[in-house]
Amino acid sequence: MSRRPSPPPELPGFTYVEPLGTGGFADVFLYEQQMPRRRVAVKVLLADRTSSTAAKEFADEANVMAMLSTHPAIVTIYQSGVAGDGRPYLVMEYCPRPNLQLRARREAFSVAEALRVGVQVAGAVETAHRAGVLHRDIKPANILVTEYNRPALTDFGIASTNDAMGEASGMSIPWSPPESFAEPPRSGHRTDVWALGATIFTLLAGRSPFERPGERNSSADLIERIERAALPGLGRPDSPESLQRVLERSMAKNPDDRFPSAVAFARALQKVQIELSHSVTPIDIVDEHPPAEDLDDDNDGLTRVRQIVSIDPDVASFTRPSATTQRKQPTAAYTDVPRFDSPAPLGSAVDETQMRAPSAPTPAPDAEDRTILRGPRVVTPDAAASAPLQMAPSVAPVAEPQAPAGPPSRKALWISLVAVGFVLLVGAIVGLNILVAGIETPPEVTESEPPPDVVSDLVPKVTDLAGTRQGEQVAFTWTSKDPQEGDTFIWYVVDVSGEVDLQRSEKPEAQFTAGDGKVCIDVMLRRDDGRASEPVRGCVG
Repeated sequence: MSRRPSPPPELPGFTYVEPLGTGGFADVFLYEQQMPRRRVAVKVLLADRTSSTAAKEFADEANVMAMLSTHPAIVTIYQSGVAGDGRPYLVMEYCPRPNLQLRARREAFSVAEALRVGVQVAGAVETAHRAGVLHRDIKPANILVTEYNRPALTDFGIASTNDAMGEASGMSIPWSPPESFAEPPRSGHRTDVWALGATIFTLLAGRSPFERPGERNSSADLIERIERAALPGLGRPDSPESLQRVLERSMAKNPDDRFPSAVAFARALQKVQIELSHSVTPIDIVDEHPPAEDLDDDNDGLTRVRQIVSIDPDVASFTRPSATTQRKQPTAAYTDVPRFDSPAPLGSAVDETQMRAPSAPTPAPDAEDRTILRGPRVVTPDAAASAPLQMAPSVAPVAEPQAPAGPPSRKALWISLVAVGFVLLVGAIVGLNILVAGIETPPEVTESEPPPDVVSDLVPKVTDLAGTRQGEQVAFTWTSKDPQEGDTFIWYVVDVSGEVDLQRSEKPEAQFTAGDGKVCIDVMLRRDDGRASEPVRGCVG
């Protein structure tokens, strides 16, 4: 048995700092790279594992991670090589925060954060699947957290290609599906879907799905429950029933009953976010050769796959925006994609020189799809930069000039004058009759309906927001000027990091613990129909 951790190798251009962790086949160390200067994590294969088979698997992991590491939710690999003592190593992105397993063991995640992490990691898994790679070991311990507080999937050491779907090896039992324990074991896309659901369950419950507190939880016990027992409930009052149903489907015993893909699982989590009035997390998918159409969705408009660079939608946290699944390609330009709150683009050079006929009326979008429909526009190069775009006016055709005629005769002139005088006389008589009729029977004046009262439809803000502090215990109270049946209050602690953990309360009060210093919260009144007031901020020293 080798001493753990093993001695760190001497690597040219890197300075050893400290050990980070150990695994079944490798140790991980913190190094400082000299050029460019940055901290990196170096994964080193154990000396007694440097056989040809283990070294090949280590090289395969490097190649897989290099292929996928452009994804924002996959750990980036910088380089690989063989140290002077013969041990292969990988130089990877350093993720300083505790992995999700350590965090979940200390304290269960909020529903909002678990949903966000689930959507982001599912996008990474979908990207791997579309590249022909199965992860086969998705679990909280293999999801690190970057300096920007984003989850990053790692440890593709037992990943396989789609050609080896029927195989299974190196599994982590608590997050593995029943088919992993079959004879022979099997794996596929829906095996990773099970592991995704089991991982989100662990974040919410603080334990693996079939681990029972106070009971024996040996490997044999866990396998027996995974194969036969129903998925237990989360037991959290802040978790909706819809989230439980999503987890149950992702962890169905029969693979055919699960979500057909990782992106379908992510879309189901997006629907729960919408139900809870959370910001909808975009799904990032990197696919150089996207299919013509995506067949995994229910065609509900919540997810649109585009072959563009992924841009997070800049939407308010408390509206119900349409969720977006976007593909990105490294060569696309970020400036090609407009923000939702930016003015309409002026168009390309081709748009500025083409006249288009008005298109047929487009049906109004669904309430969940906040797409703005605009009429056709005409842009001239001179006025594009300064003048607003105008609708193109219709232009009457110009008659071709006729050949000039000769001078009219005197007889024809007299006939024309008499005809014009007769027409004027008849017109005067008719106009006089119409005028008299109008005087005798004045038109009936109808009173127009008053314009709708837009102001009355607004939800009033809460008032009298005040807080008190006793040590670490903080309490806030407020008043609703117009309470109605079904009203609830949404509040959250203002954090300098920008993280928002929405809390819901039926009473006009909030209580929580906080560290030293000034604490502020934002409070909104939410009607039963989903409308919400503007937030009101209150602080306590």
